[in-house]
Amino acid sequence: MGVQTKAIKRRIKSVKNTRKITKAMELVAASKMRKAVNSVLGTRPYAKLAWETVLSIGKVTDTSLHPMLHSKDEVKNVLVLLITSDRGLAGGFNSNIIRMATNKITEMSKDKNIKVVTIGKRGADTIKRKDIELLATFNGITNNTKFEEVLPIGRMLVDEFKNENFDEVLIAYTDYVSVITQTPLILKLLPLGTPEDVKEIGGVDSADDKDDVSEKNLLEYTFEPSPEEVLDKILPRLVETMVYQAVLESSASEHAARMMAMKSASDNAEDMIEDLTFTYNQARQAGITQEIAEISSGKAALEG
Repeated sequence: MGVQTKAIKRRIKSVKNTRKITKAMELVAASKMRKAVNSVLGTRPYAKLAWETVLSIGKVTDTSLHPMLHSKDEVKNVLVLLITSDRGLAGGFNSNIIRMATNKITEMSKDKNIKVVTIGKRGADTIKRKDIELLATFNGITNNTKFEEVLPIGRMLVDEFKNENFDEVLIAYTDYVSVITQTPLILKLLPLGTPEDVKEIGGVDSADDKDDVSEKNLLEYTFEPSPEEVLDKILPRLVETMVYQAVLESSASEHAARMMAMKSASDNAEDMIEDLTFTYNQARQAGITQEIAEISSGKAALEG
């Protein structure tokens, strides 16, 4: 009995140490999440206005004026930008978006050529294991993301599309909804100006806002010096903004998911400690009862 109680005590101590770690990670994730959410909420209005501006321009401007607005009749080559995290211990954050992206890639691979660009080590590792062609990978930018860190990625996507290496560019990321809700999404990033099947990055459905765009923002635009030159300046900046916003959304989702995962782990550790303490008390009480019984039996034998 003594051996059993010692084993239970060691187990309780081990679980308590684990709880300390998960609790500390929960607090760290909560702190990072607050900063990430503030960044997301601060940039959403700008990203939304930029997106609506391009949709408005797309309605009043000939899409043939710029290659980034023009949709091809036949899509053969597709580039997918997959945004994940560099670290794990975030619940289903990485697995959900990776599963959605790989399923989409598998489906498209039947009649299209697919290449992938990844942000985050977890996504890159999965793409390599599944023998999907990886064009480029960027690590170490999903935490405290700066706009200048995302610029090369946005420019690469724009250059690949403008050079006609790809007919379409998709972006797979996790949209931050709330602390307990993060939604994995796959959206069409290029070509621009086609809102029929595109949900705006940042949680606003462009399809729902389609009438608002057509009624409120359908303005007459005057381009100086020319529509081509103006679009050539504004459209790449928009893509860079959308990629930056997607990385911020993914970062906030990552920290929220990690905080909830660590909170769940801490709560489970607490429940386990209670169960183990109860088991320990039962074993200790059984040992005491057995010792009392042995003493009583010995006394009875002496008296007899």
